[in-house]
Amino acid sequence: MKLSIQLLTACLLTAAGCVFLFVGLWMPPVGELHPSVLVAFGEIMTFAGSLFGIDYHYRSKKSN
Repeated sequence: MKLSIQLLTACLLTAAGCVFLFVGLWMPPVGELHPSVLVAFGEIMTFAGSLFGIDYHYRSKKSN
């Protein structure tokens, strides 16, 4: 159950990062990303990746 919650959280955060990216493209001036959108996207992707990485690390320790 905990793994599915982590996976769901990571997927939702990644989707939110993509939404921020696309919203940043449509806000004036169109086609130009504000640096804050890129920073927010990067932080969300880093968090989601760390969730996957931490889970993988401890799962591989359990199996050995």
